[in-house]
Amino acid sequence: MITLALALTLIAGDTIPVPPVPPVPPVSAAPPAAGAPEYGTTVAPAPAAAVLSTPFVAPPVAPPVAPLVAPGLRDTVPAADTARARRPRAKAIEYSDWYTTRLEIHKAASWATLPLFIGQYLTGETLITKGTDSPEWVKRVHPVLATGVLALFATNTVTGAWNLWESRDDPNGRTWRTAHAVLMLASDAGFAYVGQLSKNAKQSGTTRDQHRSAALASAGVALVSYVMMLKPFRPD
Repeated sequence: MITLALALTLIAGDTIPVPPVPPVPPVSAAPPAAGAPEYGTTVAPAPAAAVLSTPFVAPPVAPPVAPLVAPGLRDTVPAADTARARRPRAKAIEYSDWYTTRLEIHKAASWATLPLFIGQYLTGETLITKGTDSPEWVKRVHPVLATGVLALFATNTVTGAWNLWESRDDPNGRTWRTAHAVLMLASDAGFAYVGQLSKNAKQSGTTRDQHRSAALASAGVALVSYVMMLKPFRPD
């Protein structure tokens, strides 16, 4: 029985249809490039001399890109930068505390200029016109006022010259300060001459006239120097 079953199974297996296998399409090779050697051919290496004689061509280098500058500023920007680089820095000017103290003394003493000049003029005119008949107070006050003028000019000459030297590096108003100092020194010299003439003014009418003229001229120069330093005229 077993043998019969196996025989039937083999007979049935021979009768089962097998599905057909689909055909595989042939693979076509890509056509060789122009100038390329055909497949299967041997390519000879290039000679060494040909390789060495081939010139080396460097890749192109892009030119440098200029900075973007507006057309109207292309010529002015470098000039402005150059001028800014060459412009000297402003120098810092430092003043000492004594400079301020001397300046305050100088200003305070200057307020006595007009009263002293007016008193000197009035008493001097009285002495010239009346001579020995002048009141006693006029004879006493005139020399006192002359001493006051001497003290005033000595004080302002020292304080002014000292401050002028300390402010020599400050360009603001330097020309004006120098002119003021020169005029005051000229007035100093004039009043020194007035003092010399006063020694013989009592004995000589000519000397008295010279004394008066020199005093008025010196006072006029001093007043010009005084007024030019007042606020409306002084450049700050």
